[in-house]
Amino acid sequence: MFPSRRDFLLTWGLRGCGVLTASVVLMILGFLLRESLPTISRVGIDRFLGDATWHPSSGAEGGQFNLVPMIVATLLTTAGAVLVAAPVGIAAAIFSHYYAPRWLGVVFAKIIELLAGIPSVVYGLWGLTVLVPLIAQWQPPGPSLLAAVIVLSMMIVPTIGLFASAAFQSLPIEHLHAAAALGLSRPRFILSVALPASRSGLFTAIILGTGRAIGETMAVLMVAGNVVQTPDSLFQPVRTITANIALEMAYAMGDHRGALFVCGLLLMGMVIVLVAAADRLGRGGARA
Repeated sequence: MFPSRRDFLLTWGLRGCGVLTASVVLMILGFLLRESLPTISRVGIDRFLGDATWHPSSGAEGGQFNLVPMIVATLLTTAGAVLVAAPVGIAAAIFSHYYAPRWLGVVFAKIIELLAGIPSVVYGLWGLTVLVPLIAQWQPPGPSLLAAVIVLSMMIVPTIGLFASAAFQSLPIEHLHAAAALGLSRPRFILSVALPASRSGLFTAIILGTGRAIGETMAVLMVAGNVVQTPDSLFQPVRTITANIALEMAYAMGDHRGALFVCGLLLMGMVIVLVAAADRLGRGGARA
């Protein structure tokens, strides 16, 4: 089965890494369940969905545990950021591969990699000092759902662009040769060949960008306003689940602390759904 001892060691080393990775994920999930289930049993799921507001205390009867406004804010900021970033990131990858001269494509790809490596707090600082005052001049108060969407979209454009670029890079060169033989123009080749053939990789890029948007904390905390409410417009301040955990975990006790672990469990569930969707899309692309 193994031609050499090196192959044997490599195979079992990779298997060990896979088992270790899965074990870490299961331990994190188990820790979240252990910390959150007692609070869920005492408070009840219906109160996390039906209480008047979010104002927890150490006692289950005295607190308010409504997570719906923060769930809605998280989904809205993520969806808005992806709707903005996905076309921009894919367009950047198309430009880099099919329109830019070779030297410019290389430089452009390095710039995207640099943007992907910028710490999130830097994006948040820019949003707080530049973007929020601009929005406040247009429609007060400034810290808002719109500011969070714009900052998040800027952060995930490089992620989507890099994975979309990898999807285009993996296309067989025969596709390009066949399109040239048929006399297809460059736009027609992109629309009829490159995008359909890369759809699995492009969807995976969007899903990974979505995962980063869901888990982002610091930048959103700095620009979203951190008011627990279900927004009626883009200009209202909101609080996401990640920002809620970061703001309150330092002093939370009792069921308040447990409710924050419930927030973490919700985020873990969202990430699991995204990973499952990425895996399904990848298998669908492989079958196609």
